[in-house]
Amino acid sequence: MKFQDDNRAIGLWSGLGLAAFVLLPWYSLPDGLFGLQGLSELAVGHDTSSALAQVLLHHRPWLVLGAWPLLAGLIASGMTPGRAQGRLLAWSGALGLLGVLAQGFAIGLPNTGEAGAWSGLLGMAGAGQPGFGWGAVAVLASLMMLTAFGVARSGAFRGDLFVAAAVVGSGGLLMVFVAFPVLRALAGAFIDETGTPSLAAWLARVGNERTWGLGCLNSARNCGVAWNTLFLAVLTGLSTTALGTLLALIEDRSDSRVRRALRLLAPLPIITPPFVVGLGLVLLFGRAGLVNQFLEWAFGIEPGRWFYGWFGVWLAQLFAFTPIAFMIVRGVVQGIGPSLEEASQTLRADSARTFRNVTFPLMLPGLANAFLVGFIESIADFGNPIVAGGQFSVLSTEIFFAIVGAQFDQGRAAALAWVLTLFALGVFALQRGVLGRKSYTTVSGKGDAGIPMRLPKGLRRVALAVAVPWLVFTLVVYCFAFTGGFVQTWGRNYTPTLDHFRTAFGIAFDGGAIQWAGLAWNSLFTTIQLAAIAAPLTTGLGLLIAWLLARIQFRGQGAFEFSALMAFAIPGTVLGVSYVVAFNVPPFEMTGSGLIIVMCFIFRNLPVGVRAGSAAFRQLDKSLDEASLMLRASTARTLWSVVLPLLKPALTASLIYSFVRAMTTVSAVIFLVTAETELATTFIIGRVGQGDYGVALAYSTALIVFMALATAAIQWLVGDRKLGRRASGTARPDRELRPRGPERASPVAAQP
Repeated sequence: MKFQDDNRAIGLWSGLGLAAFVLLPWYSLPDGLFGLQGLSELAVGHDTSSALAQVLLHHRPWLVLGAWPLLAGLIASGMTPGRAQGRLLAWSGALGLLGVLAQGFAIGLPNTGEAGAWSGLLGMAGAGQPGFGWGAVAVLASLMMLTAFGVARSGAFRGDLFVAAAVVGSGGLLMVFVAFPVLRALAGAFIDETGTPSLAAWLARVGNERTWGLGCLNSARNCGVAWNTLFLAVLTGLSTTALGTLLALIEDRSDSRVRRALRLLAPLPIITPPFVVGLGLVLLFGRAGLVNQFLEWAFGIEPGRWFYGWFGVWLAQLFAFTPIAFMIVRGVVQGIGPSLEEASQTLRADSARTFRNVTFPLMLPGLANAFLVGFIESIADFGNPIVAGGQFSVLSTEIFFAIVGAQFDQGRAAALAWVLTLFALGVFALQRGVLGRKSYTTVSGKGDAGIPMRLPKGLRRVALAVAVPWLVFTLVVYCFAFTGGFVQTWGRNYTPTLDHFRTAFGIAFDGGAIQWAGLAWNSLFTTIQLAAIAAPLTTGLGLLIAWLLARIQFRGQGAFEFSALMAFAIPGTVLGVSYVVAFNVPPFEMTGSGLIIVMCFIFRNLPVGVRAGSAAFRQLDKSLDEASLMLRASTARTLWSVVLPLLKPALTASLIYSFVRAMTTVSAVIFLVTAETELATTFIIGRVGQGDYGVALAYSTALIVFMALATAAIQWLVGDRKLGRRASGTARPDRELRPRGPERASPVAAQP
């Protein structure tokens, strides 16, 4: 029967959940799933057995809360699709989900404060349980899917099970790994010194001159850290968007020889550990830098600290975040249909007017998304202000020192994090107001073999005048940074050497076997493994959320989108502390494992995939999706076969960014790493703290080379989007076939 095929997904998820309830360990295992000594532990082990064994043998009857909804799902899979089936699935799945979560939060480890009190209320005083394991996770996922299927069968999402599962599943992940830890940490802003909730405590921590002072307007004093952060973020967002746009236009709409250097150097800052950029700029512009030494030698100007402050931080952020804007805008520029530009030129508009009235308005989604990402990157940035800020303080550094400084005021840190969140919400609302509901569709189901219009001469000159010095500056900074790993001691002994590389990446042979003798190998292998796991998951989830936001209308869509961006609005240090606070105790107990680092990578870098995907989806006509669905393709197959090939620029940008950021991030994971999960950046920071700059720079050089190769491999594997357009040098077919002179015959006369 047809309804049996329609219910196949319901039966599959119900069976999966029941199998996990019976076979998989319900609680987390210290050594992972493969740490079990034998299958007998799944039946008799006190904390290693499955949920069924826990109920029957270890007196934990509350775990039955996760089983009965799965049985109800099996019953529903035999029902005719309709509202009755939907109500059964939705209510049983939702109640089961709430029941499992409630018992997990209520019954913690034995004799642990609040959890013990809740256990007493439930009649289970003295009971305790570890955090959720693979069995509990699989059951929770099954219950979430059954709830989504029930909502769809009840009439929501046009009855599409895949769409309902995507919305509910993505929303659940955002709740667990973004909203829950961040809100749990931010709640500390409203707790006073006595532990009592108080709005006055938040106002006292935020409403002071240190945060909102305007002394810089009438004296030599600095403004408040909130105004410093807002000024720097707006300046960085505008400048990175403008520079990234010029670079993207040169790369896609010109035949300049600069394009080759641009493809090599423009993405370079994004694959660089933050330590390298900061050190290179300090070596150039610091008090003992090359520029100050030259000014003293040539003009007798005494070296000063003019670089340190808002200018140094802005320059470092411009250097670091422009490649992100370049990658976002480049995908949008490539998607602009040449037929629209050709239509304008056919109506006798010159290239400058066509660019101003046709091309530029179609770039607005990319520009708005690039500005949003640049703004949020700036307010969340910690490394550049700490290196080049001097006396210029911003919210991220204030939060860091409130957490790790002598004051140790987590309440103030949480209150300042609220200010950052409000800034992000404000620019998010501004972006939506600017774009509104305008249409920017340029890729439709119709053929478009036009030739992209070249840049107007004036704009081309301006773009080259800006891009060439930036590329030269990029090359100079990296030359300085690379040199530090090949000399004995920078600033004192410039004798060439490879000792730093041998210390970090030495290899020995013992009995014909390779021995990884270098100090950096373990951290490098761990970083590559975790980044390789996180990058495709980040990209897939980001593009799925972008598709939901662009194609599906549902209640709470604005909150859904903002929750996807929330992790970017929070400084990395605060996000790391939030994960420690939220996931250090049951039921979501993950600290000390590689899993918590992977999840931090995914949701820290998720907004770039969402914004890049959103800009790309605005250019794709909905008729492409609808045509596939009308041919009876499922929604999942439509996404895989029709939509995904047209999203290759966004796919490449998200994959590259998420991978290299996972390889180079430090602030978000510095509180999460352990001796077993040490990462490359924490190893580098440790060497810097010990004054071993040579090994740190050598490691950074090796990371840059590796990530450059990984970036090229990702671009080669993903490939380019095929839109059926001719290259600019391709001759028109009608000109090749058209006869010349008097031999040209009339089309009518040529007919037989």
